[in-house]
Amino acid sequence: MFETFNIPGLYIAVQAVLALAASWTSRQVGERTLTGIVIDSGDGVTHVIPVAEGYMIGSCIKHIPIAGRDITYFIQQLLREREVGIPPEQSLETAKAVKERYCYICPDIVKEFTKYDVDPGKWIKKYKGVNAISKNEFQIDVGYERFLGPEIFFHPEFANPDFMQPISDVVDEVIQNCPIDVRRPLYKNIVLSGGSTMFHDFGRGLQRDLKHAVDGRLRLSEELSGGRIKPKPIEVQVISHHMQRYAVWFGGSMLASTEEAGAR
Repeated sequence: MFETFNIPGLYIAVQAVLALAASWTSRQVGERTLTGIVIDSGDGVTHVIPVAEGYMIGSCIKHIPIAGRDITYFIQQLLREREVGIPPEQSLETAKAVKERYCYICPDIVKEFTKYDVDPGKWIKKYKGVNAISKNEFQIDVGYERFLGPEIFFHPEFANPDFMQPISDVVDEVIQNCPIDVRRPLYKNIVLSGGSTMFHDFGRGLQRDLKHAVDGRLRLSEELSGGRIKPKPIEVQVISHHMQRYAVWFGGSMLASTEEAGAR
């Protein structure tokens, strides 16, 4: 690399640090920081990684056995149970296409079911595909799968009876396991990375659940003190940006463009 491409130097960084750097696109220059929580969710597994001043807190990392592949399998199962026109050899490919085109995170799952039941014409989408063998077209309805698929991040019991902890609880637990002096900055900078965090309103749903958990803990501490202690509110912020899918690669470019990297 040095001889062929005349590369002047090499810097090796942890993926989570690069993902934090990628989130700088949604921040002012003065607010750029390398302290935060990175939620990295790809096809096989989801990791929750705390980083303080550019250094990963390895003892507090947790992984969640739910990611893009599990959502695809769950949607495939839902479609199999209801739709009959899908060629068996294309069921996985169809489920993946449905996931990428139509899925989103809903604020209230009960209300979402009601919306679809009251006005199915507005919410149920049509997916058209072509049978790879017979070349005949097939069409299926995409209904509850649109919000039930990615909902397994927040209700993992839907698809995995062996893992029952929502992603918001895992993030909260990771931060609580970190040193007390970095907890507030971690809550303030929760960064999404990877293709499975690209669902519409994923960040908003995660922020809502985390905020609810944090505020509940503060209220409880105030009640236990008899009102004598007034805890300072904790700011919870989940950062979404347009480069989430390629956050690590883009973060490497961002970090390499800084003055500090040039000085090295």
